Amino acid sequence: MPALEPNIPGKLRFGRFPITDVSPVVEGGTFPAKAVAGEGIVVGATAFREGHDALGVSAVLYSPKGKEKQRIRLTEHGKGLDRWTGLLTPTREGEWTFTIEAWHDRYGTWHHNAEVKIAAGIDVELMLAEGAALLREAADDDARTAADRGAFRSAAQALADTSRPVEERLAAGESEEVRAAVERLPIRELVAESQHFPLLVERERAGRGAWYEFFPRSEGAVRNLETGEWTSGTLRSAAERLPGVAAMGFDVIYLPPIHPIGRAFRKGPNNTLNAGPADPGSPWAIGAAEGGHDSIHPDLGTFEDFDAFVARAEELGLEVAIDLALQASPDHPWATSHPEWFTRRVDGSIAYAENPPKKYQDIYPLNFDNDPEGLSKEILRIVNLWIDHGVKIFRVDNPHTKPVWFWEWLLGKVAKKNPDVVFLAEAFTRPAMMKALGRAGFQQSYTYFTWRNTRSELEEFFTMISKEWAPFYRPNLFVNTPDILTEYLQFGGKPAFKVRAVLASTASPLWGVYAGYELFEHVARPGAEEYIDNEKYEYKQRDWAGEEAAGRSLAPYITRLNEIRRAHPALLDLQNLTLHSSTDDATVVYSKHKVLPDGTKDTVIVVVNVDPHSTRESTVTLDLAALDLDPDRLDADGRFRVDELLSGQSWQWGEHNYVRLDAHVEPAHILHVRR
Repeated sequence: MPALEPNIPGKLRFGRFPITDVSPVVEGGTFPAKAVAGEGIVVGATAFREGHDALGVSAVLYSPKGKEKQRIRLTEHGKGLDRWTGLLTPTREGEWTFTIEAWHDRYGTWHHNAEVKIAAGIDVELMLAEGAALLREAADDDARTAADRGAFRSAAQALADTSRPVEERLAAGESEEVRAAVERLPIRELVAESQHFPLLVERERAGRGAWYEFFPRSEGAVRNLETGEWTSGTLRSAAERLPGVAAMGFDVIYLPPIHPIGRAFRKGPNNTLNAGPADPGSPWAIGAAEGGHDSIHPDLGTFEDFDAFVARAEELGLEVAIDLALQASPDHPWATSHPEWFTRRVDGSIAYAENPPKKYQDIYPLNFDNDPEGLSKEILRIVNLWIDHGVKIFRVDNPHTKPVWFWEWLLGKVAKKNPDVVFLAEAFTRPAMMKALGRAGFQQSYTYFTWRNTRSELEEFFTMISKEWAPFYRPNLFVNTPDILTEYLQFGGKPAFKVRAVLASTASPLWGVYAGYELFEHVARPGAEEYIDNEKYEYKQRDWAGEEAAGRSLAPYITRLNEIRRAHPALLDLQNLTLHSSTDDATVVYSKHKVLPDGTKDTVIVVVNVDPHSTRESTVTLDLAALDLDPDRLDADGRFRVDELLSGQSWQWGEHNYVRLDAHVEPAHILHVRR
């Protein structure tokens, strides 16, 4: 039989040890998996070998310059499943890569064989001699610390000392010092490596942050009590609301479109078709004689006023996000200068937006098929214009109504010049499209969270966002929007507002609130999941300070939630969510755990009664392994201390815990495990 060529494994799909189903990998590595600096990323692979020798599996993280920055040994999960997982933590932004290595575990193989054979009285001296030889060889490895080399030499000497009892000699070879040294730097042989897979690490605000949305025209708007006519707020008056937003702990202030609004088919109050001459219209009907997407509504001010608004936000630690709504009113300059950017019907008219039975006569959708190059370049110009005025975050309206290729092109172009710019997809659509937009480059997305209210719905949703979709999709859990007022909030009373805020702020590193939520605004337009007297079509005056002073505001509660988020890094990662069990079908229990760079551990347990109408009692059973509790921190009964972060109380908890949550008093516990 002819000898095999020395390089034959390189010609085959499998290396010395098969490595398959690597994660996180998006479309075979065509698109990078997503991360933010300091985030724990769950990596895994299926790896196995022939025979009974031990296999070791590692994950290696490489910096954008190709330097090895982290190497971890993966843990096998499930007997016989050959699935290995662990956490990699990139430390800064850039285009990182990672790889999986599988290798012959020489120490693990010897240790297993020695325990089995010596217990059976088989090859006792031979096994001890092999162990001694292995550790002597490892002690000569200069890559190890002096302490570890010393531990190996001492163990090797003991293994070879025939004057000692066999049990004592074996115990020396498997001591804590030896095991720890092997864990730090395994004794490896025959290393197989997967390909390198991309990991795009983006800035903090791409994956973490609390958003607040308001209409600048409402902030500072004044109504004449005699005539009933309004004077619009401005960007300057809206800036006066920013300290209140910052005081609640928000990171991003999001503005709906601030461009001129068309008059043709302008919508009146509550989406009526008969707007009066003083009705402001929907900001999403963009474009008028005063300009289009590259202009500011004259009522709001000028670019100088916008620059001042951005500067004031930055002083308060807020970033400004603006709406990128790629559509036009019939009055938009594009309608006459570039009619090819729209769809013409057979009667010669331009098609307006529809979502039957809904009609949006005041909006023309764009058509990317007639002049894709010209339209794409114009939109890139507009995005760059706003970037030049300090905008680093864009909330994109209805991205699922535009071709995915366009987003891949636009976001790629922007990222090449401005990699710190963030795009949020407002995509309430089919899962395939939502996934595609994430892969195409959107840093984050709205979700179906607003309609997931029961325990089973939430548990399924949390699993999806933290496990299944996490490599390519960052969920921003908005509790409400100008378009969405769910029945849960309409009829759940104040407890419902607390419940949704707790869930959104603790389950995802990204969450958002539309103004009025803190005032428990909950009255819907009949027949719609939408606010009555919707701010999309009219001005709104709110007495923020007065309502809070009177105790009728949720602002203090929201402030506390954002304080808790900032104090507990575990809440600012996505993939570390673990579900726990409860005997009550309305009590949701989950935890988040993170090991910090200094080795300290941050663990938060969240228990929520999602029934806003009643008191619920349950026994909560915790997966203690997921909490990473040190055994010496538990008392004789296996219990540990938790601090309740909303009430300030402290309790002893264990594996099984009785919980009673009165929705009308406090529907949730947020517990920090005391270390």
